[in-house]
Amino acid sequence: MASVLIALGGNVGDVRATFGKAIAHICGMTQGVLIARSSDYATPPWGDEDQAPFINACVEIETSLDPHALLFVLQKVEQKFGRTRNKERQWGPRTLDLDLIAYDDVSLQKPDLTLPHPRLFERAFVLVPLAEIAPDRVISGIRVRDGLASVSTQGIERLPDTG
Repeated sequence: MASVLIALGGNVGDVRATFGKAIAHICGMTQGVLIARSSDYATPPWGDEDQAPFINACVEIETSLDPHALLFVLQKVEQKFGRTRNKERQWGPRTLDLDLIAYDDVSLQKPDLTLPHPRLFERAFVLVPLAEIAPDRVISGIRVRDGLASVSTQGIERLPDTG
């Protein structure tokens, strides 16, 4: 079983409800086990700033799927919740964005998948929830909490639990 970190994001529809359903689908479709789930965070848009704020979270799962099979599942789950990657603007509004952040200690550079995620340590919206569930995880030689300390978290706020 591999320990996998996945980032979730979205800013269209009831994102928090979508997260709950998407996590259940991910675990079911990967025959994976949910190890940890962060709180949800309201975050300013990144890249394309002319849009609604996002909600972001992270999960850790264990799965026996290989990285490419897992990526395929994540993209299927995105589609199930209305995401069409080929018809949206880069960094634009979306119902659900699932990013494979890290897969054990695998380092991979393929046209469709780079592991660990190449922009992880530029993105506070991923590092804040990730540090909540895996502060001591070392990715690309950097401890998550140390990576978080090197970026601005301005505008990011933890949302209250949904109950």
